[in-house]
Parts: sequence; structure tokens; C-alpha cells
Amino acid sequence: MVCFLSLSFKQRFYGFAICFSTGLACVLLSMLVFFNPVKFGITFTFGNLLSLGSTAFLIGPKRQVSMMLDPVRIYATALYLASIIIALFCALYVHNKLLTLLAIILEFGALIWYSLSYIPFARAMVSKIMLACFDTEF
Repeated sequence: MVCFLSLSFKQRFYGFAICFSTGLACVLLSMLVFFNPVKFGITFTFGNLLSLGSTAFLIGPKRQVSMMLDPVRIYATALYLASIIIALFCALYVHNKLLTLLAIILEFGALIWYSLSYIPFARAMVSKIMLACFDTEF
């Protein structure tokens, strides 16, 4: 395995771009098999893993893990990684289309929540908006 420290900035950027674009392509191509939740779950989850791993090229794997385990986003990271495992388990072993679809919905929501953890005050703002939208008191 090539050490990230020995890569030039240009090489790290190419690694990021290739990994991210491949991940994005997998996510977009997963829409073609949307009505087959098992294939959709595998392709969508693989695309998410590639996209998540792509940032390790830019900041390094150690800093990536350190940022993921930061107290501000530890729960979002745990939920996101657990949802990936659940989605793959439902798609590869259970072979239940409904469970796989529910796991993908959970994964997508966890991805959004995890991504919002990198934007200051974004989760608080989204939480307030969601509470205002679903408030049942008039």
C-alpha cells in the first residue's frame, strides 16, 4: 500500500477525484436498479463507502478517523457506519427487499445527518426546521 505521506498534493487530489467520482457514479448508477432493492442497496452503499474514503486522500486516514470520532460527530458517525452495515447485511444475507429498502432509507438519512455535522450549527438548524414542520400544535 502506498503511504499517503509520500504522495504529492497532485497525486492525493487525483486519488480523491477518482475515488469520489467513482463513488458518485455508483450512487447515480444505483438509481438504474432502484426497483431491485438488493442490487440498489449494494451499489448505493458501495458508492457511499468510496465517497467517504475519498476524503482520506486529502486529509489522510488518521485525521479522517480522528475527525469522525470527534465528540461532536461520534454519534452521527456511529449511526452512519451502523446503517451501512445494516444495509449490506439486509442486501447480502437477508435478501428481503422491504428490509433492504428501509435500511437504505436509514443509510441516506444517516449520511445527511453525518454530513451536516461538518457544517457549524447545521444540525441544530435542521432540527428546528423539522420541529416547526412537524409541530402538531396549531
